[in-house]
Amino acid sequence: MTAPPTPTPSEPPVIEFRQVGLTYPGPPPVEAFRPSDLTVHKGEFITVVGPSGSGKSTFLNIAGLLDTPTTGSFLLDGIDTGRLRDTERTTLRGRRIGFVFQAFHLLPHRSARENVELAMVYGGAPRRERPQRAREALDRVGLGHRTDALPTRMSGGERQRVAIARALVARPSLLLCDEPTGNLDTGNAEAVLRLLEALNAEGITIVLITHDPAVAARGRRTVTIRDGVLSENERARAC
Repeated sequence: MTAPPTPTPSEPPVIEFRQVGLTYPGPPPVEAFRPSDLTVHKGEFITVVGPSGSGKSTFLNIAGLLDTPTTGSFLLDGIDTGRLRDTERTTLRGRRIGFVFQAFHLLPHRSARENVELAMVYGGAPRRERPQRAREALDRVGLGHRTDALPTRMSGGERQRVAIARALVARPSLLLCDEPTGNLDTGNAEAVLRLLEALNAEGITIVLITHDPAVAARGRRTVTIRDGVLSENERARAC
């Protein structure tokens, strides 16, 4: 596997947690994510593991700008997200972050191209550009021949590829994947993981949440979350 580009010193980290924590108000208050530091540089591929209820979803919500930390600072591409208004956070999320979930969340009566185009409606892409950009994104995930197919006529692996194309079409700096192989059989799961590795080799920064140790091993670094506590274990991988 080809190594992703090495970040230059002038590039800010894609994700920088500085004692980021999140406590939900009570009574009693619940400390869902304890103050933690984490740095993810451009072009990295990290996996996040932990038991059910450990705080993985809270981590995803913070990193995806869906929840606001109650302590610390979260910088995305060098931007202090805590200083942004809600509308600015929404805009930043739409332009910088792509999401891939276990459930594909595709509209069944819209073609693959139309499903990908919908991701650009709120991103400000001119209407005339959307069909071509959607086709290019589908080409990128190996589905250029299925642009007019309906999700109901596609395999689970193909539907997840459409979901990945949808996440990529806004050209984000970060791809957040939550159990992206959870609904797939072994063959389709392997194909999706190989696609993510290929995208990472092109320079896409990927953070993948999984409960599967074999999937976690595909990352270059693994972050463990247990009882809201984040710890990190770096692993060298042969490429």
